[in-house]
Amino acid sequence: MSIKFYNTLSREKEEFIPISKNEIKMYTCGPTVYNYAHLGNFRAYVFADVLKKFLSSEKFKVNQVMNITDIGHLSSDADSGEDKMTKALLREGKELNLKNMRKLAEFYTKKFKEDARALNIELPKEMYFASDFIKDDIDLIKKLELKGFTYKTSDGIYFDTAKMPDYGILWGGKRTWNGDEARVAKNIEKKNPEDFALWKFSKEIGFDSPLGKGFPGWHLECSALSMKFLGEQFDIHTGGVDHISIHHTNEIAQSECATGRKPFVRFWMHNEFVDIGGIKMAKSEDNFLKVSSLIEKGINPVAYRFWLLMASYRTKVNFVWEALEGSEIALKRLYRLYLDLGNTIGDINIEYQNKFKAFLGDDLDTPRALSLLWDLLKDKKVLSVDKKATILDFDKVLGLGFKNLKEIEISDEVKKLAEERQVARKNKDFQKSDELRTKINALGYEIKDSEDSYKITKI
Repeated sequence: MSIKFYNTLSREKEEFIPISKNEIKMYTCGPTVYNYAHLGNFRAYVFADVLKKFLSSEKFKVNQVMNITDIGHLSSDADSGEDKMTKALLREGKELNLKNMRKLAEFYTKKFKEDARALNIELPKEMYFASDFIKDDIDLIKKLELKGFTYKTSDGIYFDTAKMPDYGILWGGKRTWNGDEARVAKNIEKKNPEDFALWKFSKEIGFDSPLGKGFPGWHLECSALSMKFLGEQFDIHTGGVDHISIHHTNEIAQSECATGRKPFVRFWMHNEFVDIGGIKMAKSEDNFLKVSSLIEKGINPVAYRFWLLMASYRTKVNFVWEALEGSEIALKRLYRLYLDLGNTIGDINIEYQNKFKAFLGDDLDTPRALSLLWDLLKDKKVLSVDKKATILDFDKVLGLGFKNLKEIEISDEVKKLAEERQVARKNKDFQKSDELRTKINALGYEIKDSEDSYKITKI
């Protein structure tokens, strides 16, 4: 089967052929752990999770690496402002030192992993703290220094973008200054506005090194870590669209210039934003919602995953509670239809399986894949046992949790009320029947009538 993905580098859909026949090497930009990850952040990880699971279902071995940024990510893309981890220590009243910074990072990393599990995201077995690889960062800077790509200022060591003629190839070439100045602010010591920090000097908090006390640039950390574990060239790099113009552009520049212009990544794949009220959900905007925000409202976090999959990963989505609540109702409906198929698992329907793979092989088209799931459930030509097997096969990629579904134990009190209601229905005592339904609902259950029976489900 031909697999095509949209490649940001070429700005078109291309046939995906891995560098190695049976293994796919994939890097996913991980969280900067200075606060809780928000729902917008998690779109990137749901997208990467579905991508990895789809490729795994196609019998590829997927080697996914994810970093944890615990130092070096400054508040401005202009390599200025405070380190975000330092700001977090000040916010929480902690003394500024590397030990406290690591404790803070470990706390928010633990929370990130918990939230990921709630969204059925299968994280890489190994996730690497950037601060554990300072030697690799320094070695990469030295390579660039030897090749003449660096220069020193009073606040750090910078990459000279003028030495790379095709700098900016990921987003379309040299920058035209029509508003980007806000993101890449002027620094009178920079040779070029686009030049970026490889190492920032810091007397306050940092690592002792031959370069001077300080810490690596955020962009450099990703290059050093990805090349350490995946090699100088690998298949896929994922992240949000906000990384295209600066972070990923700078990764390409420093990586390719350090390796003699070897193409760094074959496919660059980016997910769009989650907006809220028409504005990008972001910590800086103070408009972000966490996974716990869903739980507090009694919404299953997997309903958020389901909602995201109803749109292409390359389509911007606007978060509203009503839409999410509607998605949860639809997901519960799917769960109910699945449970009604019985306990026996038959054989995967090959026709539906092939359609499912074809949709996902077309730039990970999850909306059409979900539509196919509904079609399968409605198809009277497919046996219930085979529907169940096919749904479980789909869900190895979709991650909606069908495998773990079980019928809810109904309490004796609810069973008794349901029997009383059935008698009232037979006696055409509809007022009493409605009263008993209300009591059953109040206990957290729903009752659905058929001609001469009923079914109780958990609300």
